[in-house]
Formats: sequence, structure tokens, C-alpha cells
Amino acid sequence: MQTYLVGGAVRDQLLGLEVRERDWVVVGATPDEMERLGYRRVGRSFPVYIHPVSGEEYALARTERKTAPGYRGFSVNATPGVTLEEDLQRRDLTINAMAQDDAGRIVDPYGGQKDLANRCLRHVSDAFREDPVRILRVARFAARFAPQGFSVAPETMELMRDMVRAGEAHALVPERIWQETEAALDAPRPDVFIGILRECEALAVIFPEIDALWGVPQPARWHPEIDTGTHLLMALRQAALLSPSPEVRFAVLVHDLGKGTTPPERWPRHTGHEERSVELAGALCKRVGAPNRFRDLGVAVARYHGLAHRALELRPATILKLLEAVDAFRRSSRFEDFLLACEADSRGRLGLADAPYPQADWLRRALRAAKSVDAGAIASQGLEGEAVGQAVHEERARAIAAELAAARTGTP
Repeated sequence: MQTYLVGGAVRDQLLGLEVRERDWVVVGATPDEMERLGYRRVGRSFPVYIHPVSGEEYALARTERKTAPGYRGFSVNATPGVTLEEDLQRRDLTINAMAQDDAGRIVDPYGGQKDLANRCLRHVSDAFREDPVRILRVARFAARFAPQGFSVAPETMELMRDMVRAGEAHALVPERIWQETEAALDAPRPDVFIGILRECEALAVIFPEIDALWGVPQPARWHPEIDTGTHLLMALRQAALLSPSPEVRFAVLVHDLGKGTTPPERWPRHTGHEERSVELAGALCKRVGAPNRFRDLGVAVARYHGLAHRALELRPATILKLLEAVDAFRRSSRFEDFLLACEADSRGRLGLADAPYPQADWLRRALRAAKSVDAGAIASQGLEGEAVGQAVHEERARAIAAELAAARTGTP
């Protein structure tokens, strides 16, 4: 019985990155032996155990054989005769197919260290094609390691494209799609995730609403980059620079979906795309099981980002309606996320990546003014029922008007 550190822990250690979690493979053991040593089994499809002291995962070395379409269609062999090299061969990328023994020696039968040096994401073997989740994983790794200069090997990209054309991407289940997407949104370059999926043609299968944005023009006056899909990637890049929040990045991802359904005869204008974006964003979230916090922010940004962009031109009453619509009075943190997503959208245009976005401070100042209104004092004036709410609303509008008038004259 031998144990080896495997996978991401070895990779990140060699890259000089923080090792967040450690996984182990056990060669030459049986389930009975593991349990006698105090390991607790947690794997149902294949034997994975929790160490009785460290709590880390230990899996018996195994091979897998494809028996049906999709990522669940496998038969597993985890007998004691499975070698470390056989276990590593079933893994997705060479940089994830390395192990380290107790003496610190690296076991690297498939060239992982060379691909680390060359900053290359390359599949280990043709067995890669047996699991469609690997398409998503490669795109996610590309998003994570793009700052280190990693890119997908041409032969791996071609293999992923072949898998999509063979229908494997249709076997992806919603929970795995969302799991990998959320992780990619948390990576430094979520725009790379979307770009890789589009390059291998998986985006049209997984997120057809997003894929439909490419080839759709916008008015050059407002969008010098013209193409809506290009704008999406630029805005997503800005979102990653402005905020670490996956929710903000997701909101940017779905903010313009309605433009993909604009009839070509109406191009480059997209009248009413906001409401179409809301509908499409809601359907996408429902299909992949996105949590409510992602859906709610995404829908708010899809519906109101255009209004936020015009904040400097809006009447105080309209600004107040916007603040109420995005629930800024009760959910100030989400309001900040809303503003960040709008700013990313504004900056995600050709030549405007460093442009200021004064609308955000304008709306923050308006919210502070509206919050300064003492609703309790108004209620104590003898008003009842809806009259109280109406009076508070009117006083907030007046407070916003006074505050923005002061802002225009430069008054603090």
C-alpha cells in the first residue's frame, strides 16, 4: 500500500501557488484495508475515503471504461493491481496528472512538468473524450491560469470540438454546468472561459442565449467595438478587474442577452432589449439552477443598466424609482454590486476601458440623500396608510433634487 499526493496540489506547488486542498491516491489497497485503518468511505460511484485525522480525501487508484454517453456512463476498476500510472492516465490534463511520493519525488509519466513550463493545457490521452465535463474544466482552467500565460493546446481544442460535434456536450447536466461556470466566474479571467467554450463550439449547446450575441451589431456611436459578443467579453473582463464577486460577473454575462433576439432588420438598434434580456436571463438561471442571488442581480442589471447609464440626465423622481426598483434602500450591498456591473458594462467598450463612470457616485449620492429622510417623523404628522408612504416618497424625491442640485454646483 502506497500513497501519493496527486492532481492540483502537485500542480500548484510546482507553479509556486498556494495549495488550497490536497488529494491523495492509494495504490495497492482494498476497501477493507482502508476501513480497518480508520478511513471513512464517502464515494458512491468509486472508492473515496476521508482520512481519520487530516480529513483529506484518499481515493483508491482506479481505471475507468466508458459504457454509456455522458459523464456518468463509466465502469470503474479499483482493484489493488491498478498502478499509479494507470490512475494518472485517466485524468484530464497533463498538468493535473502528476503525483508526489513520500520522499518528495515527482512522478510525471505524461509530461506535465514540460507543459507547465510551456504554459500549455493539454489532454493526457484520448480517454479525455469520454467525459464531456472535461470541456468545461479545460475552459475553467484556462480562465484560472490565463494570468500565468496558459493556453489550450491546439490538439486539445480540436478534440473538444470533435466531442461537441459528436453530441457529448448535450449530455452535460445542469448542476455540473453551473458548478463549473460558478467556479470560472470566480477565476481571474471569466471572459476566457466563455471564449474557450465558444471556440470549441460548446457555448451554442450550453448557453445558446450567450452564443447568439456574436455577429449582432450595435450602433458604432455607443459601441465602437460593434459586435455584441465582443462587447460581452470586454465587459466581463472589466467586471473581473472591478470586483471579485462572481455575482457581479454573472450579471454582466447576462445583461445584454436580449440583443441576440433582435430581428436583423432592426439592427444595429435594439429597442426593448432590456425586457427580453430579463426573460432570457431568468430562463437561463432556471435551466442551470443558478442560485437566487445570481438571478436577482442578473435580472436587475439586465432591466435597469440602461437607466443607470443615463443617471446624470434623469429627473429626481425617476432616480428615486430606479433606487426603489433595485431595492437599494434595503439591500445596499447588492446596490453596490449593481453599480459595479453597470460600470463594467460601460467600460467594456473599445477605447473606454479607463473611462470614468460618474453615474455610480451620482446614484450613491442620491441614495444617501433619500435615506436621510426621516420616515418616522413624517408618519407622526397624523398621516395614515398609503398617505404615509406617498409623503415619504415625495420627501425623498425632494431630498434627491436638492442633493443633485448641490452636486451640479460643486457643493459637498
